[in-house]
Amino acid sequence: MTLPSGIPDAAEGQTFQEQRGSDQDGLVSVGDRHVRGGLRTLPQVADPARPAFSGRVRQGFGRGAASYEAQARLQQGVAWRLGRLCSDLPLTAGPYADLGAGSGLLSRALLAQRPSLAKPPLQLDLCPELLARNPLAGPTTAPWDLNRGLPPQLRDAGLLLSSFALQWLDDPMAQLAHWAGRLAPGGWLALAVPVAGSFDTWQAAARAASVPCTALPLPEADGLIEAAIRAGLEGPRAQRLRFSRAPRDGLATLRLLRSLGATASRQPPLDPGQLRRLLAHWPAAPLRWEVLVLVGRRTGGAPSLPAAPSPPYGPPC
Repeated sequence: MTLPSGIPDAAEGQTFQEQRGSDQDGLVSVGDRHVRGGLRTLPQVADPARPAFSGRVRQGFGRGAASYEAQARLQQGVAWRLGRLCSDLPLTAGPYADLGAGSGLLSRALLAQRPSLAKPPLQLDLCPELLARNPLAGPTTAPWDLNRGLPPQLRDAGLLLSSFALQWLDDPMAQLAHWAGRLAPGGWLALAVPVAGSFDTWQAAARAASVPCTALPLPEADGLIEAAIRAGLEGPRAQRLRFSRAPRDGLATLRLLRSLGATASRQPPLDPGQLRRLLAHWPAAPLRWEVLVLVGRRTGGAPSLPAAPSPPYGPPC
């Protein structure tokens, strides 16, 4: 397999093939719109009312923390690309933060390509075990459940970054709008998120085996782009990328996700018989991801900030 085009040597070891390329600056058009290419220390937050699914997400990544970076090749490559897109943005005053920072892949990619930054962004993540392995962790690092919205320290932010985190939240589109609303005028939001169309081999296997698909439902790319526009981001630059990994059977796929900690599902687990049927029907086809990369800037005055969405606290459906 070859490296995804445009991802420099810092992502060496990448085993994913980018299937759909990009224009010269890595960004394309969406519809008829042109789309181009000192913080205070946070408290350590523990929310006793955390919804059940959010808790399972934390537990999964906690169990996989020790092996996460060894397996997160796609996440590393996408973080490098997103960091490159942010390397020359005209940043305004205001706090910077990496939302869902985990082990710090995105912030490290940004600092490597924008060494003029005096210090790393604020590191927020739901999983303390991943944060403990983040070499950029410091006094402004804190466990934080992004389902609760952003902490008050991030009002009028100059730059909010996020990679492979938004899809784990209860309402990705509402949270994206909330993030955009917390930017200062002229502030930037830059994110990467896997979207609907990923894991099609898993979905095909579940249909063929007549069992529920326990893959995480992913947001629609067009819906996220529209949410960003409605939230006041000017002409968001967006691109949908498709990556694939060499064909592997279902058991190897599920083991890969477990090694990443990406095991939480909104569906009940399959029973042993259902799992055997799923694996028996798993097609010999590449494992695919579709990833939306979006960079947008808030302009104009300071409209009213959207409230943090209220996540459902009942059992996941």
